[in-house]
Amino acid sequence: MKHGIHSIILFLVFAFYAEQGISQPLLAVEQKKAFASLPRSLPEEEGVSSERILNFLNAAEKSKTELHSFMMLRHGKVIVEGWWKPYEPDLKHTMYSCSKSFVATAIGFAINENRLTVNDKVISFFPDDQPATISENLSELSVKDLLSMSVGQEPDPTRSIVSRDSNWVKSFLALPIMHKPGSRFLYNSMATYMLSAIVQKLTGQKVIDYLKPRLFDPLGIEGMDWEVDSQDINTGGWGLRIKTEDLAKFGQLFLQNGKWEGEQLLPASWIKEASTVKILQHPDYSQEKRDSSDWEQGYCYQMWRCRHNAYRGDGAFGQFIIVMPDQEVVIAMTAETANMQEEINLVWEYLLPGMHNSRLPVNNITATRLQQKISSLALPLSNNSIPSKAEKLFNKTYAFSPNEKEFQSFSFNFNNNTCSLNMVADSISYPLTFGAGKWQLSETTKRGPYLVAGAKAGYVGLPPLKVAGSYSWSDKQTLELTLRYIESPHTEKMVCRFTDKNISVDIENSMDGGKSKLTLQGTVKE
Repeated sequence: MKHGIHSIILFLVFAFYAEQGISQPLLAVEQKKAFASLPRSLPEEEGVSSERILNFLNAAEKSKTELHSFMMLRHGKVIVEGWWKPYEPDLKHTMYSCSKSFVATAIGFAINENRLTVNDKVISFFPDDQPATISENLSELSVKDLLSMSVGQEPDPTRSIVSRDSNWVKSFLALPIMHKPGSRFLYNSMATYMLSAIVQKLTGQKVIDYLKPRLFDPLGIEGMDWEVDSQDINTGGWGLRIKTEDLAKFGQLFLQNGKWEGEQLLPASWIKEASTVKILQHPDYSQEKRDSSDWEQGYCYQMWRCRHNAYRGDGAFGQFIIVMPDQEVVIAMTAETANMQEEINLVWEYLLPGMHNSRLPVNNITATRLQQKISSLALPLSNNSIPSKAEKLFNKTYAFSPNEKEFQSFSFNFNNNTCSLNMVADSISYPLTFGAGKWQLSETTKRGPYLVAGAKAGYVGLPPLKVAGSYSWSDKQTLELTLRYIESPHTEKMVCRFTDKNISVDIENSMDGGKSKLTLQGTVKE
């Protein structure tokens, strides 16, 4: 029945465009999108200016933000969607701290099932992991304090705990709580982990499994995965990977006050509770200073308030779910950026002024330009610059001198505009492929750049990573390899310089802007 409804919607979209003299349905990336659970519509049909959307895309292209995907919903319908190649609609993407909003939602479901309340004390859930002496602040620490990032610890203990310990619950409870719980804001991913551990303690299920019948299945979200720690508990504050449309569905559920296809999945009272201010990050800031930042509008339950009466879930490097109740809009974006405020500013500057209360007339010229823009979205590729016959001179294996990352050798094979690289590190072989002037898709067990790479049991629970590789020659002896981890925000670049029988390789990643560049020296392996 659902597929039939979407087929009718697709037919109507085609009919509308035929009437307007436009040959294809605007922004319908693939016909299979007609069978997605979110209905599609046109920007002007929902009162949004296509010209404003086009301006947004052009401005994003000129900014320092590298967008990977973008989806905008109005009145519950997708009115624009785009992916920058090699990113695609069916790919999951690392959510980083967007994961937190899903953990809070699991708490909401558990509260609705009378399993706990926000006032329950954290130590009550973990009798076997309590420290020998329980301080007054620890005894008072509540679920609400975890939800609102007001534990009272200082500094944020996340990095030290996850890189050092195997029992994160016990380590968290053993740390001193310097300030009265609920009194001060401190962003603390271990607080979210504790919420994940509480859900698992109460239900016997990891958060991802607990959410499946309650959230993921009703919203039609499939194929998600989530990292676990050494105790097989979902990491909570990070580690969830879902698709862009899944983000949009989650935001739409909140916009609809917990209702989905006529069913109240979560009480409207919980949606309101979870999305309203609980604490200010810097209460001493002037109003003028707070008005200039979307990080100074207040923190909710694992969500942030925004300017313009909006709220959001967000993750490091530019993963966003923005819910705009006043405009009945949801925006989902994945990206890599060092300046997340710049990314959200693009929404306020270019998209918000294009939202109107009634249907707009279609401008065929602008609609066609927007359609062309969407279909051409792609991240830049370098072109190959030496003949393929010359490349075969480098079909060799190079052994490296001892180095901190334990890289042992690179073996190259060039054939038919493809570079096959076999990378050996710590005695493990990682075969990778790169295309000349195109993206070569493959999978690898090699760990890519990752903000939480130092965590014990990091990547556990995840399948091999999908990657896209391309290569080019900047001169006859300098090979540039680009490896995009296309289910994450990040990219690795390797610049290989060949001289006689020697090789020098510079390896850097986009996550830190190349600050941790590694240089390898090697010679031909006879």
